[in-house]
Amino acid sequence: MDNAIYTNLTRLDGLKAELQVIANNIANISTPGFKREGVIFSEFIVATEDRDHSLSMADAEVRRTDFSQGPLTQTGSEFDFAIDGEGFFLVEYNGGQALTRAGNFGQNSNGELVTENGHRVLDAGGAAIAIPPDARNLMLSRDGTLSADGNFISTIAPVVPAEGDDPVRVAGTMFTTQQPPVPVENPVILQGFKEDSNVEAVLELARMIEVHRAYEQGANLNKSEDERIRGVLRTLGA
Repeated sequence: MDNAIYTNLTRLDGLKAELQVIANNIANISTPGFKREGVIFSEFIVATEDRDHSLSMADAEVRRTDFSQGPLTQTGSEFDFAIDGEGFFLVEYNGGQALTRAGNFGQNSNGELVTENGHRVLDAGGAAIAIPPDARNLMLSRDGTLSADGNFISTIAPVVPAEGDDPVRVAGTMFTTQQPPVPVENPVILQGFKEDSNVEAVLELARMIEVHRAYEQGANLNKSEDERIRGVLRTLGA
């Protein structure tokens, strides 16, 4: 196969990956706490038999997450919490811990505070938060102190990854870290609010159109190159 086709195929593969990421972003426009993703393109050089030339290949395996805060929407629900500023809620995940910005919580059958998917929310000490069955007037102060009827229940303490530790997405709105996360100083948590997705629909749709056009151009280039090679072979075989 001609080198031009090899090179263009790597580009098409990267554009396909980017289209999948954009489609996932658009699908999660209404998902509370969702953080949009992007694709980072890189280039690597392959040596050829001709020492004076090399072959440039594209790679788009690295995904970049945009952790900017999404809009905060008031819901009035006593189980909806939103972090205003930096930080993540700490939750259980596969026998370990994970971070999330999705604070649209509820209760499981044991009265424990859980995420929308049933993962238990953890307090400042890493323990599950159980709300007494007879509790009324659940209140969360801005510093994370959780109480009901004037009685202390637990403390929700937002955390951030340790310095230099990049969170890895393991589920739609959940991330894990290599090192234990650290508490946020002076956190601000709002009760009765939820953080919306930070995906901007117009920008994502515009990018999808741009990438789709680039993919079509690349596919047409490969088709033209293939026809050129076939023409040469027919000429040489005549």
